[in-house]
Amino acid sequence: MNISPTTTAVVYTDCLDSEEGGRMLAQKVITGLNGETPDALILFVSPRYNLRVLVQALTDGCHPAVLVGCSSAGEFTSQMHGDGRACAIAIRSSELKFAAGIGRGIGKDRAAAAKAVVSAFSGSGTIPHAYSSGLVLTDALAGHADELIEQLTICTGGNYQFFGGGAGDDARFQQTQVILGTEVATDAAVVLEILSHKPIGVGVRHGWRPAGKPMRVTESNGPVLVSLNAMRAVDVFAEHAASTGQEFDPANPLPFFLHNILGIDTGEGFRLRVPLAIGQDGSVTCAAEIPPGALVCIMGTDALSARNAAADATRDAVNQLQGNEPKFALFFDCVATRLRMGKEFGYELDGLKEALGSIQFAGCNTYGQVARSEGQFSGFHNCTAVVCVFPA
Repeated sequence: MNISPTTTAVVYTDCLDSEEGGRMLAQKVITGLNGETPDALILFVSPRYNLRVLVQALTDGCHPAVLVGCSSAGEFTSQMHGDGRACAIAIRSSELKFAAGIGRGIGKDRAAAAKAVVSAFSGSGTIPHAYSSGLVLTDALAGHADELIEQLTICTGGNYQFFGGGAGDDARFQQTQVILGTEVATDAAVVLEILSHKPIGVGVRHGWRPAGKPMRVTESNGPVLVSLNAMRAVDVFAEHAASTGQEFDPANPLPFFLHNILGIDTGEGFRLRVPLAIGQDGSVTCAAEIPPGALVCIMGTDALSARNAAADATRDAVNQLQGNEPKFALFFDCVATRLRMGKEFGYELDGLKEALGSIQFAGCNTYGQVARSEGQFSGFHNCTAVVCVFPA
């Protein structure tokens, strides 16, 4: 019988006492790893906790060699999904090698932040590893995630694939935090370097389709969409609502926006952006940057498409393992997806479970999803399922 070189423990707690919750997670980690300490621990925590207290208790209880994580906007594992919880995946492996770095001040200087992150990487070290990956967790409210990913790619010579997401705060949009060791930081990004002798698969799908005609972005400023086809952005959405028989209340636009997001036509597919708010000038602020001059469409989807997207992304990731058996997975999807689907979000997770079989996973709802890998639709996304599958 072949014994896997990698052992994992997927754990969660719904105990809302921060210290006790951290201790409970630690105890479950040690039990799941048969009394051993983790080489890496990946943590997703609701902002209802005091992150510093929980992380300290967790660290004291299971002594991970490397710990990374973020605040989240909904947490899930193979066994549960919801919000107001903390979950983690602990990894002990002779096959995988881990290091982690943090880049601060991403709101001002992405290049410097990326260099700081990569300076902590171990590279191939003394034992060569054929595959290099990075789990990116970034303070989404600091913005500039697309540029950060680009800078990380430059700093690593294009030799790393990246996946992950933007930290959340239960759709409050007030403060999002990332974690490295026992440090909890804002205006920062952490990246877990993962070196492997076997391929690690990354799948990216969203299941949205054009629901309107293509339009040109005639004016934008970062995430603020001012006009489309020289027409105020808010008027474009109002016109789309009228033509499709939907209710659109400019005083409370989010219910409409969650079902009618923007897709940027890249020529290879649509990169999604979630509209969030309407400005006094009729502009619409989105969850990430909208390039001036881009072609965009208003997009639509349904619960079945979301489920199929998660399942297809998982199959894509498994197929990249080159025949190796999957061991565990990480899954990231947008908080907007959870808000739009409500209880039906479990239907999307069912698609993931169907594709993974008995393989365990953990993840969270994020403010944007990160994916940059060969053969995948790369960049910073909204409302997109990103699945990373690790080999046994």
